[in-house]
Amino acid sequence: MTRYTDSVRTSLRDRLLDAAYGLVADAGWTGLRMAHVAERAGVSRQTVYTEFGSKDALGQALVMREVDRFLDGIREVLDEHGDDLRAGVRAGIEFTLRTAADNDLLKAVITSQRGGDGELIAHLTTRSEPLLDTATAMLGAYAAQAWPEVDAESRELAVECVVRLTVSNIVQPVAPPDQTARRIARIVTRVALLADMD
Repeated sequence: MTRYTDSVRTSLRDRLLDAAYGLVADAGWTGLRMAHVAERAGVSRQTVYTEFGSKDALGQALVMREVDRFLDGIREVLDEHGDDLRAGVRAGIEFTLRTAADNDLLKAVITSQRGGDGELIAHLTTRSEPLLDTATAMLGAYAAQAWPEVDAESRELAVECVVRLTVSNIVQPVAPPDQTARRIARIVTRVALLADMD
């Protein structure tokens, strides 16, 4: 593919995802139809199917685009805290939880799940492998570069803990973001700095 073709395809995909995001934020996932996405984006329904294949694949793409946006923000927050592991982890978690609470798509997903529609929230829970893999890979690479003094196994365990606990608290918060961030940061810091006892 040429660079121009790639650019056009990316632009189309973004337009379709923007249309779907707006529709889900306005009325939830259950009533979303590919025809609605096509109409809002100004394309044919077949174009939407050609790009995504199914409503479920569209949902996965929506969730993964938000994950990428969150990860970009988390990188910026971590960079602000340099080599202070606990402060960086805490700030990254708090940023994630506060941003998630204000995210129209996530609010619609969580609200629709409480109403009995579990299709889209599955991408955050039972079918969350792409989300977890992407977040874990990015944070693992970041942690290896930022905190090389932490042994690889402890770093891997700490990253897994922070990702899974944060996603869990996005879906079902148990405390305000600052309290949750402080608690998870304590756990993660202890895991990261704990020497292997085996």
